Amino acid sequence: MSYPTDLNDAQWAYLEPIFKYAVGNYGNRAFWDKRVLVNAVLYLNKTGCQWNMLPKDFPPYTTVSSFYHRAKANGIWELVTKALVKADRQEKGRSPEPSYVLIDSQSTKTTGASDERGIDGGKKSKRP
Repeated sequence: MSYPTDLNDAQWAYLEPIFKYAVGNYGNRAFWDKRVLVNAVLYLNKTGCQWNMLPKDFPPYTTVSSFYHRAKANGIWELVTKALVKADRQEKGRSPEPSYVLIDSQSTKTTGASDERGIDGGKKSKRP
């Protein structure tokens, strides 16, 4: 059975070398195809379901979880993200690497005054 989150052939052809390069080609030792495992991770990411509620069309959730966590520890998901960002930028006629970065100033800590006061649960009291 296929799901809307499954990679099509062109998408997998683009991502497959990343998984082969980062993980290595160990012959036929792997029981589950990497594409099936990636599709399972994409399904989990999109639906937000719990690991143990993964549909039976996918490998066992313990296998998918192990694959996901090993890929995360090895930096594979970061490589995938960087490759997809570069491809998207090039598709839009832009440089593969960004030339500048914007930082939202409200998401950074601007004062140390909050360290001296505790949170009072929304009360209007200004007790220290």
